[in-house]
Amino acid sequence: MGRSRSAGRVLGLGAFVAVAACGDRGTRASVADASARVAIAAATISGQNAMLANEVAHPSYLGFDTGTYPGDGAMRAWRTGNSPYSWAGYYLKSPCHQDEGWMGKRETLTAMGYGLAVLYVGQQTWGRRPGVPHIERVSVPKRVTAYVGRGKRRHKVTRTVMRTVLRKAPPPPPDATCDADFVGGARGMREGVDAAQTTAREGFPRGTTIFLDLERMDVLHQSMRDYYSAWVRAVLDDGRYVPGIYVHTYNANTVYNDVKALYTSVGIEAEPPFWVAKSKGFDTTKHPRETGHTFAAVWQGVLDVTQTWNGHKIPIDVNVAAQRSPSAVVAEVSLVRRSY
Repeated sequence: MGRSRSAGRVLGLGAFVAVAACGDRGTRASVADASARVAIAAATISGQNAMLANEVAHPSYLGFDTGTYPGDGAMRAWRTGNSPYSWAGYYLKSPCHQDEGWMGKRETLTAMGYGLAVLYVGQQTWGRRPGVPHIERVSVPKRVTAYVGRGKRRHKVTRTVMRTVLRKAPPPPPDATCDADFVGGARGMREGVDAAQTTAREGFPRGTTIFLDLERMDVLHQSMRDYYSAWVRAVLDDGRYVPGIYVHTYNANTVYNDVKALYTSVGIEAEPPFWVAKSKGFDTTKHPRETGHTFAAVWQGVLDVTQTWNGHKIPIDVNVAAQRSPSAVVAEVSLVRRSY
């Protein structure tokens, strides 16, 4: 009851702040920031960051993610059987995940009883320095001539074999959507807008967390920091959703500090939601904070395993979360639509 009363106060204050900001038509940023603060404040009160009680009653909620949609039958079987999983990753069609299998499945999955973690797979560095020419290994055909046989039967045979050579990689084709050369601030802003619009088209309510997928990087280049910072800012500017990050433990602290600083710069005190990948020390009974990152809301600890529940086999990654539906907001948030 105390939580519901607090949520009501935030919603009332949020509407006042958003209306006041809309009165100043010369400051676009103030309107976006006001809307974002309302969404994130509601997310905080509804359970995104208020995890203390959850840690006592429910140390963690088990979930899985898999890039290819397993099908309605398999997903239903994993909820109606003895599967331990209460939530699943929900992959939006995005630059580096063009598969559309999960799209349009929000209502189907929530009706089955699944919590959801919304994922947007953005640009990656793939071990490269973005924008710098690089060498790639390619297989090329080569005609090889040899003589076979003896005496009068000796004859020439020509055949084609494939050989691996090194060459300078060509630029990405015009229709490419995913390439290390795309990493940068301008692309991050554009794809943050796309993430919010795609999430809205899927019918997710305001205050939903969208996790930007960042794969492990041995070197975290400035262009990548510009990319994810711009992506986060674009989602904040949209005002409807909460930007979160999926990141490997190796990069987690740097990325967190950048994103937290961005939240602070626009007056948002809430913690940005982080989904941390770390295999060492993982246990399905642990809380995400036991990754060693106190800001972790989700912990991915097992990669690329295949499990069978209720007669259906699915290749998955295994995760634990601080709440049953990592992207969900319990309180319904109503934001004033911006007009300029």
